[in-house]
Amino acid sequence: MGQVLFIVWRESVEALLVVGILYAWLKNGDADARRGIPYLWAGVAAGLLAAVTLGAVLIGFTEELSGDAQDYFTTGMVLVACVLIVQMVLWMKQHGRSMKRDMEASLQKSKQDANWWGVTLLVALAIAREGSETVIFLYGLGFGQSGHVDPMQYLAVAIGLALAFLTFYLLQLGGKIFSWRLFFRVTEIMLLFLAAGLFETGVDKLIDKEILPVVMNQVWDTSWLLDDSSTFGSLVASLTGYRAHPAGMNLIAYAVYWAVIFLLLRRSKNRTAQKSARRVA
Repeated sequence: MGQVLFIVWRESVEALLVVGILYAWLKNGDADARRGIPYLWAGVAAGLLAAVTLGAVLIGFTEELSGDAQDYFTTGMVLVACVLIVQMVLWMKQHGRSMKRDMEASLQKSKQDANWWGVTLLVALAIAREGSETVIFLYGLGFGQSGHVDPMQYLAVAIGLALAFLTFYLLQLGGKIFSWRLFFRVTEIMLLFLAAGLFETGVDKLIDKEILPVVMNQVWDTSWLLDDSSTFGSLVASLTGYRAHPAGMNLIAYAVYWAVIFLLLRRSKNRTAQKSARRVA
């Protein structure tokens, strides 16, 4: 439940940020700019519809699978969710600072061309992207994999949405405590750990299917300190990739994951520095 709540909260805040930027620009503009507000909401509706459709397709597809086919599919979706989370973090690091400026430039062009359907398309793509990522992340966490959704998962989604609106409101107030920069920095770290947890889940499934070797059955046993089968331990395991009695392959995969993350973040930082240098020049 905790993982579902976190994903819905984080992704919803990002979607609200996009809509909030566009809505503020249109509402605070002149009469021509305000004509784009209905097109903005049409884009939001289209993006949400696309995300819901993807969710229905995934759940419906799962119901048609059985046995090993379903196991392989769910394993693949877990790993896809992991990759998408990492990709999202990297994208935000590269484009987060210029996102507001880029969207406002696109709105300005739509206004000049009197092409408000461009606003609908821009918003629909942004919401569909966030919504589709959320659907895949939740599916990777087990949401709807059995063909139905547990009521507690619906509750987690509702709480996540409520917290997202509250967070968005607090961040809009500004201040040093609730700043966008701090919010994204902290949640990016949390997302990378969540992706590590998904990666380890995928590795566990591949070990069970004997696609990956165990290497060593049990490297250590820390269940006396934190049992990953307990309620709290299971949450920690899902959010960080922690294992109370990991196999050798679990440790190798975890080390490889963070090594790749380090290299990707370093590469992203270098690219951002190069872009800043070009602008100055």
